[in-house]
Amino acid sequence: MTTGRRSRTPNTRLRDVVAEADLTYQALAAAVREVAAECGVCLRTNKSNVEHWLSGAIPRTETVRFLAAALSRRLGRVVTAADLGLGAEEEPDGLLGAVLTSDPLDTLHLMWSQEVGRRRFLLGSAYSIASAALPLSRLHDAAARTRAAARTGHTVGMPEVLAVRDMVAALTELDERHGGDHGRTALVAYLRDEVASLCRGRFHSDAVRREMLSAASRGVHLLGWKHYDTGQHGLAQRYFLQSYALACESEVTGHDGFVMRTMAMQGLRLHRPEHCLGLAETGLNRAKGMVDPHIEALFRVVHAHTLAKVGLGPAARAELDHSRRLIDTAPAGELPFWALTWGPPRASVHSRAARVYETLGEHAAAAEQYTRSATARPTDTYARIAALDLDSAARMHFRRGGHEQACTTWMRALDHMSGVSSVRTRKALKRIRGDIAGLRARGMRLALDLDTRARDLIAAT
Repeated sequence: MTTGRRSRTPNTRLRDVVAEADLTYQALAAAVREVAAECGVCLRTNKSNVEHWLSGAIPRTETVRFLAAALSRRLGRVVTAADLGLGAEEEPDGLLGAVLTSDPLDTLHLMWSQEVGRRRFLLGSAYSIASAALPLSRLHDAAARTRAAARTGHTVGMPEVLAVRDMVAALTELDERHGGDHGRTALVAYLRDEVASLCRGRFHSDAVRREMLSAASRGVHLLGWKHYDTGQHGLAQRYFLQSYALACESEVTGHDGFVMRTMAMQGLRLHRPEHCLGLAETGLNRAKGMVDPHIEALFRVVHAHTLAKVGLGPAARAELDHSRRLIDTAPAGELPFWALTWGPPRASVHSRAARVYETLGEHAAAAEQYTRSATARPTDTYARIAALDLDSAARMHFRRGGHEQACTTWMRALDHMSGVSSVRTRKALKRIRGDIAGLRARGMRLALDLDTRARDLIAAT
């Protein structure tokens, strides 16, 4: 539990933080064990270990991280190893952005400064089960406290809100057309230098305040999605958490739940469903009956996917049917800005419904839904997601033995991949080449042509 090294004096920094947290040594030990267990590590931390740390013993580096996470969660702010007297002041702490605080803008400024400097600890952050399990409901109380604090800056009106929306929409379109590698630095600079100061300004009305914070949340969400697309899932998760905090502060109905929906989708993608069902259910509960039916369908179809992933097939089918009824029968209203992330809701419902069917082993139905999703989006704008949906449709055909149909569909997917710089599309291209290796060896003309195109696209990216 310890390295065997001791400092010369008792650890007063750790003592003070533990006192502030108002935890007994036994309760703190239990909290450390809980965080470790959520990260797949079994610790035997007990009251005696805590006493040794306070007297100057140095825990293992991994244990320090769990200790800092446990205290951060308890206090509702970032607690670093340095704060605990267990790390050098100049060393960045691995918890930055991974916990929720009362002022997400402060956290984001630190994250942006680290990212612009390409600090290895932040860019190499791992996805955290502990972060997925944070008690997100407490942000509503923190947001209320933040609103009561005085803000400085010029008066902000709807023209500024519309300008932020326009810029985020343009950067979103760039992301969808060309992948997460494009425009990320520009987005960081815009959020840091322009949007953050607007969020700290004075507002013409409370309605303007809400819309500005919601627009900022969507910008941070986009930054998280860019890191998701480039395979940096730990950093993506941290930005999603801060996007959630801004959405809570905005008080825009449904927006906080929408970010929870994204976090559930990320956990499912990474095959870490431990807390996805809770995230999807809570997100749905914050939106159902209070948002446009087509938006509610987006929440329900992700909930259906989480139900399928945890083995609740009948419940998943019922929720999926509910989602599809909403999208098929209810008239569509004007969509809020925060819900426009992935294009038309109908296309998103088809794409997620396909994942439900795939999880349930119904590959023919999955292929149909993936194909419908790709055709429901304007492919000149949503090139990347159309390509990925067609790739998934082809995989479903391939699994069912429809090799020619699979190759034909993969050819369509490759039509949309030119100019897209994305870890996800590169992985798809490599997987396609592996899947068709046997067909290529048998001299299938379509497979040979497909392999050549895939190889050329890999070389170009």
